[in-house]
Amino acid sequence: MNYSKPSSFFNKKFLLCIYTGFCSGLPLYFILQLIPAWLRINQVDLKTIGFIALTQLPYTLKFLWSPLLDKISPFALGYRKGWLLVTQIGLLLILPAFGIFNPNAEINIIISLSLITAFLSATQDIAVDAYRREILTDEQLGFGNSIHTNAYRIAGLIPGGLSLIIAKFLPWSEVYLFTAAFMIPVIIITLFIKEPIHHFKKQQQKSLFKHAIQDFFDRNTLQYSILIILFIIWYKLGDNLATALASPFYVDMNFDTLQIGTITKNAGLWPSLFGAFAGGILIAKLGLNRALWISGLVQMLSILGFVWLSSKGPFATIGIYELTMLAMVISFESIGVGMGSAALVTYISKNTNPQFTATQFALLTGLTAIPRTFINATSGILSEGLGWTNYFWLCFILAFPGMVLLLKVAPWNIEK
Repeated sequence: MNYSKPSSFFNKKFLLCIYTGFCSGLPLYFILQLIPAWLRINQVDLKTIGFIALTQLPYTLKFLWSPLLDKISPFALGYRKGWLLVTQIGLLLILPAFGIFNPNAEINIIISLSLITAFLSATQDIAVDAYRREILTDEQLGFGNSIHTNAYRIAGLIPGGLSLIIAKFLPWSEVYLFTAAFMIPVIIITLFIKEPIHHFKKQQQKSLFKHAIQDFFDRNTLQYSILIILFIIWYKLGDNLATALASPFYVDMNFDTLQIGTITKNAGLWPSLFGAFAGGILIAKLGLNRALWISGLVQMLSILGFVWLSSKGPFATIGIYELTMLAMVISFESIGVGMGSAALVTYISKNTNPQFTATQFALLTGLTAIPRTFINATSGILSEGLGWTNYFWLCFILAFPGMVLLLKVAPWNIEK
């Protein structure tokens, strides 16, 4: 497959990839960064915060209801546009609700809200991923997915950066209202986008899920299909586990929300843009296989930044030196995540059949959420038991199997 000749950045399809990335990134980082920081600031223990990762289970299981998005057109707006509108309205309503409750006295309600948020976000992701795959040609996948990843990371700077900054000055109820307000322009754009052309067979198949699974294994040998699945699960395992408790970790290093938010917004923005674009350029210039190798290596090495910072803290006082350390760690991590995500999403796109876009994309991306959900649920126990430095060394070690699997699923000397 040739990824070498992307169209102009100002191609409308690529501009829509900014939209898809923002849609996916905002609610996910709301769950991954803002809620853990809020809980830790309110003295919720790390074990509880870690177990709350189980509320992300819908990201893993979304393939179970993904066939519905190929069969039902909400409001008769389309199989993609209709579901985008439903989930986005739901997110606009649910995100502000967190600010009503006390994280110490009403943790069960917060867990329930987190689960609903994850379900809406995961369902939106099914529609978003299918929409992007259907508007991009095979030649546009690499560059389009890098743009999507960029927008995804930028959206994450709102709950992980701006919201934490204003939390220093405003009550949390207003912080959640501020964050939810960013769903309004997303909904407006959804109302104006056009439904893409679909290649799936809507009426002929009684069990779309069964046919989608069968198609995936028919296009590959059983052994190779299993290797693909294992690779998708393992490629970002170490990185996901390292960032699972990033916000509580920064709090434990004695940085406050203003410092974390400011550094994340500034030190995370440009490196994340660079990382995602670098991933897209690597795919275009060197091919997908080599991009996966290089991006995976950078992603793995970025974990060592957490090892370094944890070995120096917690800090008695926070000055320029400590803030610079935090900025370096966040910058390197943003580059690694950007590169790795762009390459992996393109790999997943390559392994989907346009006839089963929503179902197969949901299944494969759901695999990437397995470590983030189940293993991250133990992150609180591991970090408390091992200590932060040993915990991050474990994350670094867990990044190796994904790199080893590249020998089979994406050999360096075979260009794809």
